[in-house]
Amino acid sequence: MKLAILGGGGFRVPLVYGALLGDRAEGRVTDVVLHDLDADRLGAIARVLAEQAAGIADAPTVTATTDLDEALRGADFVFSAIRVGGLEGRAADERVALAEGVLGQETVGAGGIAYGLRTVPVAVDIARRVARLAPDAWVINFTNPAGLVTEAMSRHLGDHVIGICDSPVGLGRRVAQVLGGDPDEAFIDYVGLNHLGWLRGLHIRGRDELPRLLADPGLLLSFEQGRLFGADWLQSLGAIPNEYLHYYYFNRDTVRAYQQAERTRGAFLHDQQARFYDEVRHPGTAALPAWRDTLAEREAAYMAENREAAGVGERAEEDLESGGYEKVALALMRAIARDERATLILNVRNGTTLAALDADAVIEVPCSVDANGAHPMAVAPLPGHATGLVCAVKAVEREVLAAADSGSLATAVKAFALHPLVDSVTVARRLVEGYREVHPGLAYLGRR
Repeated sequence: MKLAILGGGGFRVPLVYGALLGDRAEGRVTDVVLHDLDADRLGAIARVLAEQAAGIADAPTVTATTDLDEALRGADFVFSAIRVGGLEGRAADERVALAEGVLGQETVGAGGIAYGLRTVPVAVDIARRVARLAPDAWVINFTNPAGLVTEAMSRHLGDHVIGICDSPVGLGRRVAQVLGGDPDEAFIDYVGLNHLGWLRGLHIRGRDELPRLLADPGLLLSFEQGRLFGADWLQSLGAIPNEYLHYYYFNRDTVRAYQQAERTRGAFLHDQQARFYDEVRHPGTAALPAWRDTLAEREAAYMAENREAAGVGERAEEDLESGGYEKVALALMRAIARDERATLILNVRNGTTLAALDADAVIEVPCSVDANGAHPMAVAPLPGHATGLVCAVKAVEREVLAAADSGSLATAVKAFALHPLVDSVTVARRLVEGYREVHPGLAYLGRR
């Protein structure tokens, strides 16, 4: 099978390739094509992958290209992990928002809207090309904002595009471990949108063990999300939120922490990865060790501002393991290609799953996966406070899609103004102008 990785010069691509190296079953991926607009980054990541594959018999072949159509032709699966505007764009998203006193995180609030407005047109072009050049291919979307981008692509690819994220899986694994269960056997009752969901049950051998966790403050404070939100708040909610909900529940605290930080997350990653790519350009550098060291530093600094706002200090050793989006991607490909049934938390079209949303709205829920794709499982309704937040953010996503489609400046302003974390239409207007000044990719707004 052929796998095309879009954003193939991206820093986390070796995680995906590492997962492929461990797959020895029949029908596995044998050919990997890396696509990126930056040939230097492609070359650096190709070196890392070559070192990963050293000594491994029948490792998937790797080729690299800056020609998107060449990468897509004949692909069985397309993994999309592009970053429109690069990390410079992410840092600018944070900077412009914080100057207005609102959150600039890459997927949440003003920063997420700005990122979506410049990413959706590119993602739609990719979807159209896939439909033309690889009509039977399955697209696995990891491009952020993952739910929004998946929904944009689904308008051209239908259910052949599926979004993935490691946050719900990581949360479920931590909760299962705290409760003494096997994370690979537990069923995670998780519902919401990407980066806006709640773990409402953790079923081990058919029994929901979440009430036991919620009743024990000591257990709640023994893992990352528990320390981040606090035992009292989690008990009040009766659920464990995705860590990104910290931006909603503790908005003032996190904005203040971001404003006071020496560097934002985007600026940190920009500087860190620039050092890595510069280092790997030198022929004598061992690329794989350099990549591993950079990855460890990156993971240790994850959501540092939120931990600062919550007063919980550095990440604990046991919290450094993510949900493993590369493992989710591999499990998804296996289930489809080999008709190996699996249950995975994915971003898919709603259908009739959540009554508060229409059928085409992309949501994040447990899905049953087989050769015919991902099928959302029946779930209980969300409580009122969660339904309200989900509906409000989905409405914002729809305005982003409308603005990207029409080029309407007024619709872009509306998207910002309607977001729960933007507190003024006046601020929304200033945000749009601020982002248009720093992002050439937003020049289309107001010009067509």
